[in-house]
Amino acid sequence: MPNHCGVALHYRFSQQIMSYTNRLIAIAALCFLALAGCNTGEQANTPPASSTAPTAEQSTTAQPSTSPSATSGKTDTKTEASANQPGFQALTNVVAKTKTAVNAGDFTKAKDEFDQFEDSWSKVEDDVKAKSAKTYDAIEEGMDQTTAAIKASDKTKALAALQTLDQNIATAAKS
Repeated sequence: MPNHCGVALHYRFSQQIMSYTNRLIAIAALCFLALAGCNTGEQANTPPASSTAPTAEQSTTAQPSTSPSATSGKTDTKTEASANQPGFQALTNVVAKTKTAVNAGDFTKAKDEFDQFEDSWSKVEDDVKAKSAKTYDAIEEGMDQTTAAIKASDKTKALAALQTLDQNIATAAKS
């Protein structure tokens, strides 16, 4: 009489091994994806290796330091903020130039100046949105209000919108 008990035991044992292996593969895949996702944020804040000499705007602002936290792979809020400071400084400069043109009553120049805002904003907006949706929304709304006020040649509304925009940029730069 054949021994079927051994075959059944072998079959059950191999099923347990397959189940364990499948779970192990699933866990390894999730860990890999999580690590790959964590790495993309650091790459976004890293300046390109082939960058040339800093522009006048960048040389007057604080440059990212190579502090122990920056070189150890840990992200420090102050290090991230300093990495984005040139972008926020560019936004502040656009707002200041636009205010000057509005104060002078030159709305054509104000429009030309403020048209540069979107280029600078696109460099930092994803970071702002990730850190504070409220601040992001406030800046987006401020852009719309400023554009409308400049288009309407409304000096009072334009200056108020630019002032609010400047405050929201400062808040974003601190976070």
